[in-house]
Amino acid sequence: MNTAQSSPIRALGLAVLVAACVAGCENSRGGSNVESGSAMPAAGSTGIEDSTSSRTFELTYGVEVKEIPTGSRLRVWLPVPQSHAGQDVAFVAQEAPVTPRQTTESRYGNRMLYFEAKPVNKSRQSFRVTWKITRHEVNGLANPNPNSRLADQQKRLFLGANAKVPIDGKPLTLVDPKQVDRSTPITLARTLYQQVDNHMRYDKSQPGYGHGDVLWACDSGFGNCTDFHSLFISWARAHDLPARFEIGFSIPKAGQGSIGGYHCWAQFHIDRHGWVPVDISEADKHPELKDYFFGNLNSDRVQFTMGRDITLEPPQDSGPLNYFIYPHIEVDGKEWPLEKTERKFEYQDLPATR
Repeated sequence: MNTAQSSPIRALGLAVLVAACVAGCENSRGGSNVESGSAMPAAGSTGIEDSTSSRTFELTYGVEVKEIPTGSRLRVWLPVPQSHAGQDVAFVAQEAPVTPRQTTESRYGNRMLYFEAKPVNKSRQSFRVTWKITRHEVNGLANPNPNSRLADQQKRLFLGANAKVPIDGKPLTLVDPKQVDRSTPITLARTLYQQVDNHMRYDKSQPGYGHGDVLWACDSGFGNCTDFHSLFISWARAHDLPARFEIGFSIPKAGQGSIGGYHCWAQFHIDRHGWVPVDISEADKHPELKDYFFGNLNSDRVQFTMGRDITLEPPQDSGPLNYFIYPHIEVDGKEWPLEKTERKFEYQDLPATR
């Protein structure tokens, strides 16, 4: 069977859907690593066996900043999820000591809320935003867009290197040329997907993971979703296949509760077909879903931003961000320590909208 052209669900069979689960990955600059997870739906429910599946929930994104010196300059940037073919996003409410500006950085088009204040009497400041989100399953192989073409600027962006994602040198020595099929872009991407999965092991038991450092992933052979997809992006771009990094959260299936950490994935682009997603870390954790996660994303997630080496708007003082999913906080021009913040991400399922 040619899985690139056949239904991934037929290839999987419904039996494998019963016990699988999606888990998130979490790491922050200088922060701890926490596992979060959500169960994949069983056959017969709203799930990956249903190509029209979707999920509607409210997501509350919050942070409390502690021990702020009186009269200091506090700056807070929160990422904002955007509506696109994979999700519909509507603002619900916000709580903050000051009114934010909604801004957009120019490189990737990521949106954010920017708060600036000079606390006088309170050493703590809280920021919370709630959105209503309907997330749709993405079937990137089954739904090509014959009009999709990248502009030259976009092609350069998604073929170029990032600080931790080189496109030459040591990473390419790990690619087995005998296993690289360039007959079509789809088959090329599939062989790189397979080689990443062969090289990497999902493992967060040792320090060093979670930065998306391709050279580290080459040497270690293990890591979380950030490391898996950075290696895929490196190899794809080195083979002239545009690829991009996307990050958000996995949403557990419990109906409501807390979200422990981020999750990320990658997409590659083919002219006259469009963007095609891959989630290799989930495929590694759940081999029975390996065919599915080449070209498809389930609806138990939300995307917030894309890209690496991000300069916010207005620009931060502490240098480009490796990626942008958690609040970025500066006090008097310096990044505020993680231990002086408290992040809280919560969700609650809502009735599906049709």
